[in-house]
Amino acid sequence: MPTIKDIAREAGVSVTTISNVIHGRSSRVAPETVERINGIIRKYNYTPNMSARALVNKSSRIIGVINHLIPHVAGSFLVDPFHGAILGGIESKLREYDYHMMIRTVENEDELISLFGNWNFDGVILTGLFNDRFFEKLMDMGKPILLLDSYIDNEKILSVRLEDFRGGYLAAKHLIDKGHRDIVFASPPIHPQGVIHERFLGFQSALKEADIPLPKKNIYEQEIHIDDGKSLGHRLSERRDISAVVTTADILAAGIMAGLREKGVKIPDDISLIGFDDVDISRLTYPQLTTIHQDIHLRGQLAAGLLVDSLEGKKGAKRRLTMPVSLVERESVRSLTEI
Repeated sequence: MPTIKDIAREAGVSVTTISNVIHGRSSRVAPETVERINGIIRKYNYTPNMSARALVNKSSRIIGVINHLIPHVAGSFLVDPFHGAILGGIESKLREYDYHMMIRTVENEDELISLFGNWNFDGVILTGLFNDRFFEKLMDMGKPILLLDSYIDNEKILSVRLEDFRGGYLAAKHLIDKGHRDIVFASPPIHPQGVIHERFLGFQSALKEADIPLPKKNIYEQEIHIDDGKSLGHRLSERRDISAVVTTADILAAGIMAGLREKGVKIPDDISLIGFDDVDISRLTYPQLTTIHQDIHLRGQLAAGLLVDSLEGKKGAKRRLTMPVSLVERESVRSLTEI
């Protein structure tokens, strides 16, 4: 197997020029030279040696994508449609920059220390962190960090957020405009200063604006797995005093919908339902799900781009982004004003 030096010698250029072409930084290299180099690379089926590059550059070009939201069901982090879309966006952008992605769920501080001790990450991306001991230990690792779905304010970290408050507000406001007043809020556990908390605050704001009370019995906190959603749907089917449900994830809404239908509750005739995220499942349910849209794939791409720009010292690189949301109206909400 030839080395990068062998490629450079045969092409009659420097090792730096070869490296620039391999990594897509060939704007200052003559097109005919790029073509000659790529021809030699194809001839030898040359693949850069990552281990050797890491030793020379002290850079592994590996980005760790760490999940600290412990799955309720084994493997559910990877099969969850929201996280699947995020990971797809991250991977596509990292591939564009010639970085590699390593995915790992880490339950506690000891696992985190072990992971960082065994792998030399250039940087890490995490979802849903809170300002707790785990975060403190993460900061001690001294690696560049980008947070998704987190409201930790720390000038040392990068973040890509969503208009979570606005999303919760838009969902409730849509139902109120359709004449609904007895509205349930269903979500994972609501942690102060977390993403779900922001969505809940937006939901509350819309109800308060319309002078609609929110009794405790209308707040349901639980896991978002489909089976848990179905179980909640069964319980909600026994409520005769509600007309609508706002959820903080489409997969939870789909589970609730399935549970309600199993108990003979018609959507939207008996109960209206709104999801959040606009993942593919929202267009596959029957009826199709009204939901709060976010561009999940793009969000993953932007997160990876922000982190890589920071790692490579790009001038003027942003450190924080907040992505917009919008309401997508489909078939799962009934208008009571037309009755």
